[in-house]
Amino acid sequence: MAIPVIDFSKLDGEGRAETLAQIANGCEEWGFFQLVNHGIPVELLERVKKVSSECYKLRAEAFRKSNPVRLLNKLVDQEGEEMGNVERLDNVDWEDVFVLQDDNEWPSKPSEFKETMKEYRRELRKLAEKLMEIMDENLGLEKGCIKNAFSGNGEHEPFFGTKVSHYPPCPRLDMVQGLRAHPDAGGVILLFQDDQVGGLQILKNGRGIDVQPV
Repeated sequence: MAIPVIDFSKLDGEGRAETLAQIANGCEEWGFFQLVNHGIPVELLERVKKVSSECYKLRAEAFRKSNPVRLLNKLVDQEGEEMGNVERLDNVDWEDVFVLQDDNEWPSKPSEFKETMKEYRRELRKLAEKLMEIMDENLGLEKGCIKNAFSGNGEHEPFFGTKVSHYPPCPRLDMVQGLRAHPDAGGVILLFQDDQVGGLQILKNGRGIDVQPV
């Protein structure tokens, strides 16, 4: 069972009709697809990975004091007291995360973080808007219909957040679920997948399917 991989650049050539059909299939049958040649420069994506990694190194001490770590330490202590008869920690995510929006506070370090992520968000917005226009076309709607639905026909700005996630090494994999299965909230979700660490899955026909980086 192959997850759809779509060459977005073919929308501008003779392969447009086929590419539209592939996107329609990805939306209808999967609710998920992978894009290549999407227009976001590789050089920018590499900078995003670099500044995000550096940012999380600076946040490492704060994560060690976070709720997931505190709960795990408590469970480890309980394990010692009860000779191993403890349950797994299944009700939290082993994740360090923050969300970037235009009007909230951003990390100030590393120094290149804000400039890089602003540029990245501009590219994400352009790609999301283009995808929504493609969905309009596939559904036989007027251009801009889906975008207008998210903005109340222009009465307000749609929510546009960039979630930056990091999954630190866990010292007790036998006690922690990791990241729980979940639906993503939002209309169009663009995911920049880590190409070094696996683990991403999607749900299809009742079972999890691994998503390989492209």
